[in-house]
Amino acid sequence: MIHVASPGDETSATVDEVAVTSFLRALRNTGRPFVHTTGVWLHGSGSAITESAGMNAPRLTAWRVPLGKLVRDAQTVRTSVIAPAVVYGHGGGLLNLVAAGPRTAGNTPALTMIGPGDQHWSTVHVDDLAELYVLALEKAPAGTYFIGASGANPTVREITEAVSRSVGLAGRVEPEPVVQTLDRLGLLGEALLLDQQASGDTARRVLGWSPTGPSVLDDIARTDF
Repeated sequence: MIHVASPGDETSATVDEVAVTSFLRALRNTGRPFVHTTGVWLHGSGSAITESAGMNAPRLTAWRVPLGKLVRDAQTVRTSVIAPAVVYGHGGGLLNLVAAGPRTAGNTPALTMIGPGDQHWSTVHVDDLAELYVLALEKAPAGTYFIGASGANPTVREITEAVSRSVGLAGRVEPEPVVQTLDRLGLLGEALLLDQQASGDTARRVLGWSPTGPSVLDDIARTDF
């Protein structure tokens, strides 16, 4: 069983807890696999984030920390937990939020960045992430944890410049004061201001995962927002 979805609103913590406890109860004593989803944001900012890094989750996703531990500690079920990086590909994901950002005024408008733009985002193509889930379902050892990151960690400025070119603004971007980002995006903005770099090496080593999708910058170049 693979659990990837949550409502994405204020009910997420409660709904996911009920779902996970129900799944684990149903799978108890079967030895069957259960793959659960958290997210790389749980580790907070870091320049070399691995599965052993401490947890410093933003408020938006802090509820995922104890739930992930519950899954990993479950007995008689072959559990694994995946923490995806920022997911992109096929026109979906948070890149649309970047593209929908405010434009500056004037004859040569610029696309407003999320925060100062010097923070890094760990990224993963959706097709590569799907392959990671399949591998975890098939052969992840019980109680294991994998960060689903391609190893490409561009800055928000690099991402926004690429989106700016894609939407016809010639790569022009403008930083946004942190207080304005938080006012505009709320708790999501707090998460997107994290400065994160992760490699996903554990999944490569343990599961044989080999991401092959286009980089986020290449994907933006071929996307119509």
